[in-house]
Amino acid sequence: MSQIDESPIRSTPAVAIRPPGREDRDAFIAAMKASAEHHRPWLTPPVTVPEFDAWLTRANRADFDASLAIRPEDGAIVGYFNISQIIRGPLQSAFLGYGGVAEWSGGGYMTAALRLVLERAFTDLALHRLEANIQPDNAASIALVERCGFVREGFSERYLKIGGHWRDHARFAIRAEQWQSWRS
Repeated sequence: MSQIDESPIRSTPAVAIRPPGREDRDAFIAAMKASAEHHRPWLTPPVTVPEFDAWLTRANRADFDASLAIRPEDGAIVGYFNISQIIRGPLQSAFLGYGGVAEWSGGGYMTAALRLVLERAFTDLALHRLEANIQPDNAASIALVERCGFVREGFSERYLKIGGHWRDHARFAIRAEQWQSWRS
């Protein structure tokens, strides 16, 4: 049995975010497998039972916060978000990762959900800074973070190993005060 509360953390009429649970395993894996071409070569989400279970295990750690983005009217999974490597103390910072479901691409769900994730990050989690590292050719992902107030801070060569290859990434971040200003 999952130790994660499956009730929504935040919601709007269009989308809600909530912690993933074991009962989401089959739907999540099916959605990620169906979205493989949509994700390639940008990310490698959990697509097997052991990978999904490992993700749930990480979601129970103090330095990791996982959310599913769902459509409130039917519970369909439209994407997922990870706030990882949460560093406390004077830094109060973390990294953002995410992936959308291809079937719902272009519907505005990920934008609405990311806004909810940012609200959670800067209120519930009391973070000061959230960083997103994105491959430079991933225009849709860059547009998503820019729509939500992230600012480009730099470029990192061969930053992250994805799909067996070291990939360059553009570095974007948003701070709590930027989010507050952007929000109002």
